[in-house]
Amino acid sequence: MTFSASHHPDLDWSQIRETIKLLTVSVAQVEGSMKAGDESVSALADSFTNIVDDMKNIHEILSGWQQSESRDNALQHCEATQHRINSAIVAFQFYDRLQQCLQHVSNNLKGLSVIIDTPHRLYNPAEWHKFQESIRSQYTMESEKVMFDAIHQGKSVDEALAMFQQANQLNDEDEIELF
Repeated sequence: MTFSASHHPDLDWSQIRETIKLLTVSVAQVEGSMKAGDESVSALADSFTNIVDDMKNIHEILSGWQQSESRDNALQHCEATQHRINSAIVAFQFYDRLQQCLQHVSNNLKGLSVIIDTPHRLYNPAEWHKFQESIRSQYTMESEKVMFDAIHQGKSVDEALAMFQQANQLNDEDEIELF
């Protein structure tokens, strides 16, 4: 059975089905981007791992050589490069956080599609509340909960993002987050 579409509406046309289609496109975009990004980051991580191993081997070889100004200079460059690589690896942790956030967005859009597509859930405030609480419970950072709560209290996106940033800054000063 084919359904009516917005470019050819008939009596069977439904804004709910159109909304679900748009949500599904968004999910596909997010998941496609995550897959492409994951492949790139995996390749980068493998490269950095190999570079770290090579630097350790070079350091070992140089350490076995007779002490000289050139050897000591090369060892210093190896150590500096290892520190830069370690800093880069730590910087890649942003990707893990981004991946987790995008997975939440994808799951939330899918869940929203299900609610919209199920009439007894669509018009039931308790179902919406349960879904919202499910979304909120997935958040691991307090700043995410602050942003979620701000939106549900009627704040604008800009206001909620400002509150999110402020909570992140407070959190960065207080603790290290593991995710």
